[in-house]
Amino acid sequence: MVFKRRVPKSWPRAVLEFLWPRGGWARAFHYVKHRMRRLPDSPERIARGIWAGVFASFTPFYGFHFFIAAGLATVMRGNVIASLMSTFFGNPLTYVPIGVAALSTGHWLLGGKMDESVQRSFGGKFVDAGADLKDNFMAIFTDATADWSRLGVFYDEIFFPYMVGGVLPGIFFATLCYYLSVPVIRVYQKRRKGMIKQKLSEIKAKAAAKAEAKRKAEQHSAGE
Repeated sequence: MVFKRRVPKSWPRAVLEFLWPRGGWARAFHYVKHRMRRLPDSPERIARGIWAGVFASFTPFYGFHFFIAAGLATVMRGNVIASLMSTFFGNPLTYVPIGVAALSTGHWLLGGKMDESVQRSFGGKFVDAGADLKDNFMAIFTDATADWSRLGVFYDEIFFPYMVGGVLPGIFFATLCYYLSVPVIRVYQKRRKGMIKQKLSEIKAKAAAKAEAKRKAEQHSAGE
């Protein structure tokens, strides 16, 4: 295959590069920004794609942000590629503040608060939910009884509040990114068109000068 890696990437390296890309997050951010600006589409359509990608980052459906972003961009008639790239808004550096904002807003809207009792901590509830999924899957093949209580606690205290609470901050930050990106993309595209036009003019001028020099040389040869 043409694009297949010559040396397969090990899973520890893949995890490490997910948490900290080669060159750092600043370089990754600038790469995404550069690619976004060069998309061959109108600033408004690109910005709608950005809106979809940023909003998708505030949903608790980790692993499905690409699909959510692409679906929203399609419905909004935005640029799908821009939506996929904008899910970069959700990364290991922003997952914690996004999660805190979503959970806090969700529990506030639902009129409750997350129970951090002696039973289990916030991280422990994730572990318990995963254990329930594993144990209940194995119960299909054994005589064990399925128990969904810990997964129910995770849904009630984390997943559902996160899903509800991610809507408001998701809309806020997605809309903010939309209005910030439209003028920036428009200016970039206008400047890029000007640079391309200037380069074409220079190429035409060089070609005309070369043709003129050739014509004069032929006239000089004919005069001799």
